[in-house]
Amino acid sequence: MSVRKRTIVGVVALLSLAAVAGVVVLIDNLADNIKLPRLIPECVVVADGRVTLDTAQMANAATIAAVGVRRGLPEQAIVVALATAFQESKLENLDDGDRDSVGLFQQRPSQGWGTVEQIKDPRYSAGRFYSALRKVKGWEEMRVTDAAQEVQRSAYPNAYEKWADESRVLAAALTGRATGAVECTVPDDPAIRGAEAATALLTSLKLDWGKKMGGQARSAEAAGLTVEVANPNTGWRFAHWLVSHASATGLERVRFGDLEWHAPQGKWLPVTDGSGGNQAQVVAEVFR
Repeated sequence: MSVRKRTIVGVVALLSLAAVAGVVVLIDNLADNIKLPRLIPECVVVADGRVTLDTAQMANAATIAAVGVRRGLPEQAIVVALATAFQESKLENLDDGDRDSVGLFQQRPSQGWGTVEQIKDPRYSAGRFYSALRKVKGWEEMRVTDAAQEVQRSAYPNAYEKWADESRVLAAALTGRATGAVECTVPDDPAIRGAEAATALLTSLKLDWGKKMGGQARSAEAAGLTVEVANPNTGWRFAHWLVSHASATGLERVRFGDLEWHAPQGKWLPVTDGSGGNQAQVVAEVFR
């Protein structure tokens, strides 16, 4: 190789190294100013298994479970409903789907499930699913996928079974059998605060649980609300529901018994101010 060619190659190599170094320096300088996407899940549910969801999925799962409990259905019905919603919509309240399917369960207005507006209401769509499931003879002894298929009439009848384990984890937590099982990390910059948040929280609770069960809750003006409960199972049922809906309702803190959930940390931790131990009330506080 001639001296001239070696010189050119050397210059190119130096320029390449300089360019790489410049990119590294640029990234290093910008690192403190760039807010990278969070890599941790927003909600984690642990109850004889582990499920991770975003806050919208978690809220929808909690509503589906609440409607089932309110109707007096066994936990297995909630498992079937959750597995169905997992498969049909990934627990997302979809505006459209196959043909005219909409909502969590991808129900079709043309097939008599209701209007688009009705089906897009998670409480309505969950209620319609449960009503159809109860008409299936022997559904309690069926595999999850078989029971779901009797309602949905899907082209993929075995697809629901792959969500059975996740749905059992969610059902155990959302029916209150598990303790401190739903943990959602919520930023401390809510869209609503104070009295507006407290009102939204109480309204949402009554919509999911109905007037009778929602009547156990009372608002504490701008602070939040308190739910009177008869036993720990019912307490955790409401505590987990509250955490599941925290993102949209300005909820900052939930306390039940000796444990407390706080929005920014997203964890259930022991109460340290000496006010714990109350098994008769679930106390929820909103951001002021």
